[in-house]
Amino acid sequence: MTPVRNILFIMADQLRWDHLGCYGHPHLETPNIDRLAARGVRFDRAYVQSPVCGPSRASFYTGRTVFSHGATWNRVPLPVGEWTLGDYLRPLGFRVAVAGKTHMMPDVEGMARLGLDRDAGPGRLVAEAGFEPWERDDGLHPGPLLRRRGGRLAYNDWLRARGYPGENPWEEWANSGEGPGGEIRSGWYLRNSALPARVREAHSETAYTTMRARQFIEAAGAERWLCHLSYIKPHWPYVAPAPYHAMYGPDSFLPVHRHEAERRDPNPVYRAFMEMEVSRTFSAQGVRETVLPAYMGLIRQIDDHLGRLFAWLEETGRDRDTMIVFTSDHGDYLGDHWLGEKELFHECSVRIPLIILDPRPEADATRGTACDAPVEAIDLLPTFIEAAGGVPPAHRLEGRSLVPLLHGARPPRLARRGVLGDRLRLLCRARDAGRGPVRGARLHAAHRGLEIRPFPPFPAAAARPAQRSRRVLRPRPRSGPRGGAPRDAGPPDRTADRAPQPGHHDRCRGHRPARGRGGRGHHHRPVGGRPAALSPRRGRGVDFRRASPSIGAERDGARP
Repeated sequence: MTPVRNILFIMADQLRWDHLGCYGHPHLETPNIDRLAARGVRFDRAYVQSPVCGPSRASFYTGRTVFSHGATWNRVPLPVGEWTLGDYLRPLGFRVAVAGKTHMMPDVEGMARLGLDRDAGPGRLVAEAGFEPWERDDGLHPGPLLRRRGGRLAYNDWLRARGYPGENPWEEWANSGEGPGGEIRSGWYLRNSALPARVREAHSETAYTTMRARQFIEAAGAERWLCHLSYIKPHWPYVAPAPYHAMYGPDSFLPVHRHEAERRDPNPVYRAFMEMEVSRTFSAQGVRETVLPAYMGLIRQIDDHLGRLFAWLEETGRDRDTMIVFTSDHGDYLGDHWLGEKELFHECSVRIPLIILDPRPEADATRGTACDAPVEAIDLLPTFIEAAGGVPPAHRLEGRSLVPLLHGARPPRLARRGVLGDRLRLLCRARDAGRGPVRGARLHAAHRGLEIRPFPPFPAAAARPAQRSRRVLRPRPRSGPRGGAPRDAGPPDRTADRAPQPGHHDRCRGHRPARGRGGRGHHHRPVGGRPAALSPRRGRGVDFRRASPSIGAERDGARP
């Protein structure tokens, strides 16, 4: 198989999966991203390792979970010993560069211990998470922070050269509006999100970042390259330039997903997040109506600029040997579940869009399809390595290449029972309805899959005080570990009825019913309001359907 020559890795910041036309948004037009999906594969169950910028991006760049790579929060350095995209692709002849945001912090102490200079030679690449910093711009530059960093920003210099004066044009022009008297209204305040940015659209961050990515591709010439086009928007400040600031109104919003029951006696952690200022603000009347037009307009602006970039790639013939990936680093609550920002693990924060266009003929059979297999951010790096002609090192990478899915095949044990976030521990302790010893379950991470395996028996458990069981969740009544024969009757019959017991769905309403083993747990969503036809691949764990703009009825708390 011929390797791909180039990779265009596009990431939008804080873009919800359901705010694209090809994912079912009824009013937000994204024709160029939709066309990309029609030429590639749209993954409908893609998730990140963390709903926070820094750790999520570190997982994208390393192919490893947050618990493994150690960059656990924003501004936590990525350890100097972690391999990233550049470390894997440069030996294959690639030039690996970023135009836009990475949110990575250098491990200054680790580099000093190894004698690496962060401003020159290999140390410069290590300090930039393996990227050549063609145009590194993390997109958050309030005045005091910019001054602490020395006051220099390439985008600011570019704006000043085009007639935007001031100490910080990024803040004063690109991310602020004007009041009726000409006063500057800062985009840091959500009440100003309805105002157009003071900067012209052609000079906005999205336009500038797209331009710089194209300049890198031109400069690379005949070299193989990976360009990480990493947009700063639609991340806050939610300020869009005209005319994008006023393209959408309340009649084009998706319904907010929240219920008063979520605020009655919530988990203390959940309560703390609901009491944050941004959450209280997004829960107030009128805030969504002010913010969402800008959020949606910023997405439409990204789509328009990508359309121009895609057209240029086609004109120059580069589209014929370039793999194109579109995704985001996490979502945004936008008031769902009485929350703002993105830190918890609801679908609107951890589920992301993921579209991959493989230009090779081996991918022709899956063009314009939607894949229902659960995939993760950490799967992209091994995908890039395999597509580039390398072999993903399984001893280090924790994701799995998606190339087989792009080519219509299924590798052994690809099907996952679920997608797990870091530090999520599954502790299931169950009583046998008073007829057997207390047992539990442990999550076993196999080399190429996930299984749930029972704990060994605890001989002394039956003698423990009954009060101990009050600390754990009560299981549904059952006579054996899977609803089969009692434990003292030997292994359960795998053909026994495993249907949920009475009342089970009342207790678990809103959660996905238990699925069978292997790859048969993938969810086939209805298309156009009708149940999807049984796919011939369903038994193998993967559902490829023809992509349709009508798909996307699945929302938080509203699974078909």
